[in-house]
Amino acid sequence: MAKLVNIGFGNLVNSDKVLAVVSPDAAPIKRLISRAKEEGTLIDATQGRRTKAVLVLEEGRILLSALQTDTVFRRFHSGVQSMEERDESEDE
Repeated sequence: MAKLVNIGFGNLVNSDKVLAVVSPDAAPIKRLISRAKEEGTLIDATQGRRTKAVLVLEEGRILLSALQTDTVFRRFHSGVQSMEERDESEDE
Protein backbone atom coordinates (compact mmCIF):
# COMPACT_ATOMS: atom_id res chain seq x y z
CA MET A 1 0.00 0.00 0.00
CA ALA A 2 1.37 3.42 -0.99
CA LYS A 3 2.07 5.79 1.89
CA LEU A 4 1.87 9.49 1.12
CA VAL A 5 4.03 11.85 3.18
CA ASN A 6 3.43 15.60 3.46
CA ILE A 7 6.49 17.49 2.20
CA GLY A 8 5.04 20.92 2.93
CA PHE A 9 2.27 23.24 1.82
CA GLY A 10 -0.17 20.42 1.11
CA ASN A 11 2.19 18.59 -1.23
CA LEU A 12 2.47 14.83 -0.81
CA VAL A 13 4.95 12.26 -2.09
CA ASN A 14 4.72 8.47 -2.29
CA SER A 15 7.30 7.26 0.23
CA ASP A 16 7.96 4.10 -1.82
CA LYS A 17 9.36 6.24 -4.67
CA VAL A 18 11.89 8.23 -2.60
CA LEU A 19 15.51 7.07 -2.84
CA ALA A 20 17.23 9.88 -0.91
CA VAL A 21 16.63 13.18 0.89
CA VAL A 22 19.61 15.54 0.63
CA SER A 23 20.56 19.15 1.32
CA PRO A 24 20.60 21.42 -1.74
CA ASP A 25 23.82 23.21 -0.70
CA ALA A 26 26.43 20.85 -2.19
CA ALA A 27 27.72 21.54 -5.69
CA PRO A 28 26.88 18.04 -7.01
CA ILE A 29 23.27 18.47 -5.87
CA LYS A 30 23.07 21.88 -7.54
CA ARG A 31 24.28 20.27 -10.78
CA LEU A 32 21.72 17.49 -10.34
CA ILE A 33 18.96 20.11 -9.98
CA SER A 34 20.18 22.02 -13.07
CA ARG A 35 20.29 18.84 -15.14
CA ALA A 36 16.81 17.81 -14.00
CA LYS A 37 15.49 21.27 -14.91
CA GLU A 38 16.99 20.95 -18.42
CA GLU A 39 15.61 17.43 -18.88
CA GLY A 40 12.15 18.30 -17.55
CA THR A 41 12.34 15.87 -14.63
CA LEU A 42 12.33 18.52 -11.89
CA ILE A 43 9.28 18.86 -9.62
CA ASP A 44 9.23 22.10 -7.66
CA ALA A 45 7.03 21.79 -4.55
CA THR A 46 8.50 24.81 -2.76
CA GLN A 47 5.53 27.12 -3.48
CA GLY A 48 8.02 29.89 -4.34
CA ARG A 49 10.03 29.51 -1.15
CA ARG A 50 13.71 28.67 -0.72
CA THR A 51 14.66 25.05 -1.41
CA LYS A 52 15.82 23.38 1.80
CA ALA A 53 15.55 19.69 0.85
CA VAL A 54 15.97 17.76 -2.38
CA LEU A 55 14.24 14.41 -2.74
CA VAL A 56 15.69 12.01 -5.30
CA LEU A 57 12.92 9.83 -6.68
CA GLU A 58 12.84 6.68 -8.77
CA GLU A 59 13.10 7.09 -12.54
CA GLY A 60 15.49 10.05 -12.15
CA ARG A 61 12.98 12.62 -10.97
CA ILE A 62 14.09 15.35 -8.56
CA LEU A 63 11.64 16.92 -6.11
CA LEU A 64 12.34 20.22 -4.34
CA SER A 65 10.84 20.95 -0.92
CA ALA A 66 10.87 24.06 1.28
CA LEU A 67 11.08 21.90 4.43
CA GLN A 68 14.38 21.16 6.16
CA THR A 69 15.89 17.73 5.44
CA ASP A 70 15.49 16.82 9.14
CA THR A 71 11.79 17.69 9.04
CA VAL A 72 11.25 15.58 5.92
CA PHE A 73 13.14 12.69 7.55
CA ARG A 74 11.00 12.91 10.71
CA ARG A 75 7.82 12.87 8.66
CA PHE A 76 8.96 9.78 6.76
CA HIS A 77 10.17 8.10 9.94
CA SER A 78 7.02 8.86 11.97
CA GLY A 79 4.87 7.52 9.16
CA VAL A 80 6.86 4.27 9.06
CA GLN A 81 6.56 3.85 12.83
CA SER A 82 2.82 4.45 12.85
CA MET A 83 2.34 1.94 10.00
CA GLU A 84 4.43 -0.66 11.86
CA GLU A 85 2.41 -0.07 15.03
CA ARG A 86 -0.83 -0.52 13.07
CA ASP A 87 0.46 -3.76 11.54
CA GLU A 88 1.39 -5.09 15.00
CA SER A 89 -2.02 -4.22 16.46
CA GLU A 90 -3.76 -5.98 13.55
CA ASP A 91 -1.75 -9.14 14.21
CA GLU A 92 -2.98 -9.38 17.81
